[in-house]
Amino acid sequence: MIKNSICRDAARKIFINIKKIIMQKIILYDTTLRDGNQAENINFSVQDRINITKQLDNIGIDYIEGGWPGASACERNFFNVAKQMSLNNSKLVAFCRTRKAMTSIKEDAQIKALIEAETNAVSIFGKSRIFHIQYLMKNNDAQENLLMISDTISYLKDNNKEVIYNAEQFFDGYKENKDYALSTLKAALSAGADYLVLCDTNGGSLPFEIENITKTILKTLINDYGFDKNLVKIGIHAHNDIGLAVANSIYAVKAGAVMAHGTINGYGERCGNADLTALIPIFKIKMNYDCSITSEQLKNLTKLSKFVADTAKKTYYQFQPFVGKNAFAHKAGMHISAIKKAPKAYEHIDPELIGNIRKGI
Repeated sequence: MIKNSICRDAARKIFINIKKIIMQKIILYDTTLRDGNQAENINFSVQDRINITKQLDNIGIDYIEGGWPGASACERNFFNVAKQMSLNNSKLVAFCRTRKAMTSIKEDAQIKALIEAETNAVSIFGKSRIFHIQYLMKNNDAQENLLMISDTISYLKDNNKEVIYNAEQFFDGYKENKDYALSTLKAALSAGADYLVLCDTNGGSLPFEIENITKTILKTLINDYGFDKNLVKIGIHAHNDIGLAVANSIYAVKAGAVMAHGTINGYGERCGNADLTALIPIFKIKMNYDCSITSEQLKNLTKLSKFVADTAKKTYYQFQPFVGKNAFAHKAGMHISAIKKAPKAYEHIDPELIGNIRKGI
């Protein structure tokens, strides 16, 4: 009887854990129009941005970052046109830095442009790393940096904005001076930030580092600093400089992050960003997370990948996981023979789930 009771309890715990995983909500945040546009030889026009935005909305992306309205005429014009657009599934987001050092926020032209974009959600970035403050900021004042973060977020919240705070260089900053890196998150959260996005800006962190640091951040903010756990919503923004942006995003989510940033096809500066065409099916199919993308919408993923590649005037990468034309291509005789009998013998998913096709048979 005791043995049976232990087995029942173990089975019940397994069921509860599986149910939690199935119900976990992951928010998808696309930065193709900003990070993707920073890739070499990619320059999206206003019409390109409109077309991509419509496709991202159709597939069910939660947030679409349209760019930095104060950075260029193209981005400013896009937001002017976007005011007339009606999105069914997505929130459009305008991007900016925190206020300038030693400057009144009401006199900051970039913040003014951010407000004038008239998006309900805004995304700002601030410094997390003492090294950056010492060598890249004119004022060289760590305390002023904290005020820049809190002042900007408070001002945006006073203007009824949903605020996604991007902690730039966070993982490198944490490794160098964890107390200061944490103080930047505390300043952002105390000022009312809706999301704290941890950025691996240099793209050099490893998955186990991302997982351990993300877990520690959540524990510290909730248990040590006393923030309400329902208000501490962590995101991950990973760059791909050592080829681990997708893996790092997965491990951050595994550690408790609820928002994942990325671009279609992984386009971005240097080696690119986390590729949403890989993350989306991994989260939805492999990890059973709720991503607000229906099974029918998921079937358009390959089409979306090709559309963005064509718009960016990039050669489509045939070996790209999930959506590449060779992702489900079979050539070896034994493999083809097996596929004819049972496709899952040599395929990790049915290609039709993400709108791709099987080749070679």
